[in-house]
Amino acid sequence: MASITSSKEMTYVQLGNSGLKVSRLILGLGSYGNTSWEKWVIGEEEGIKHIKAAYDAGIQTFDTSNVYSNGDSERILGKAIKQHNLPRDEIVVMTKLWGVVMREPGILAPGPEADAAGYVNQYGLSRKHIFESIKHSLERLQLDYVDVFQCHRFDYNTPIAETMQALHDVVKAGYARYIGMSSCHAYQFHAMQNYAINNNLTPFISMQSQYNLIYREEEREMMPTLKMFGVGMIPWSPLSQGMLSRPYSETSLRADTSVLLSKKDIVAPIIGVTTLERLKDTIGAINVTLTDEEIKHLEEPYVTQSIHGYE
Repeated sequence: MASITSSKEMTYVQLGNSGLKVSRLILGLGSYGNTSWEKWVIGEEEGIKHIKAAYDAGIQTFDTSNVYSNGDSERILGKAIKQHNLPRDEIVVMTKLWGVVMREPGILAPGPEADAAGYVNQYGLSRKHIFESIKHSLERLQLDYVDVFQCHRFDYNTPIAETMQALHDVVKAGYARYIGMSSCHAYQFHAMQNYAINNNLTPFISMQSQYNLIYREEEREMMPTLKMFGVGMIPWSPLSQGMLSRPYSETSLRADTSVLLSKKDIVAPIIGVTTLERLKDTIGAINVTLTDEEIKHLEEPYVTQSIHGYE
């Protein structure tokens, strides 16, 4: 398959204060998996094509989760790495834990309903679930380790001390090189990071937050908190699940993505696409430089809203 853009156009940046370098765009794999999980998911064959095309374009960082298509997203990434011999010493593999990985198609929220369905201890950030999750993720990915092991959400029912110690032990055991957090309140992130630092445990190097032109609430507390700790922000849903690219326009897609690339507080947006055409167009944002006036014009209509995305 021909490259969809020259790999020389892609740049690489350090993730927070760590020494780990990631591509300026990260490929999110939530769209690749089992088509019976969600109607917008594409299957294995197409997913592998997307991963290879992204790699050929210079993207060497891939973000998935154990709950995406209940593990099939991780399996597809693992197969793509093997099938196309993607160099393990170059690529960055990121996955997440917290939610319920169901044994059949569907989505089940953590809590009493999950317990009743036979998923006791199979969600959240307990020590038991953290170690079971990394074990199963590595099996699905066919890897010995992941580069960044991330908490998908905050766990209100497990002590922070237990979670941070377990994540530290996962790193010490060699199952992950770094750890990251996703979608929580700034005070929760602050508490977890402070506990790790004050107890000489492994701290977070990254934070996945929802951030785009129509949802910028993270600018209030989360982004200053991340800057204080030297943690890299890698926002998900940069196009608000496609809302910002409807009706579809290559120009608007690249402009909206370019706004995020212009932010000093953002390391790399996590892009999600379902066609190779949109993958190519999104990667094209790397070559777009907006003026301050253009950025102001795009941001000006924003209206403050209630915080969401932590569910």
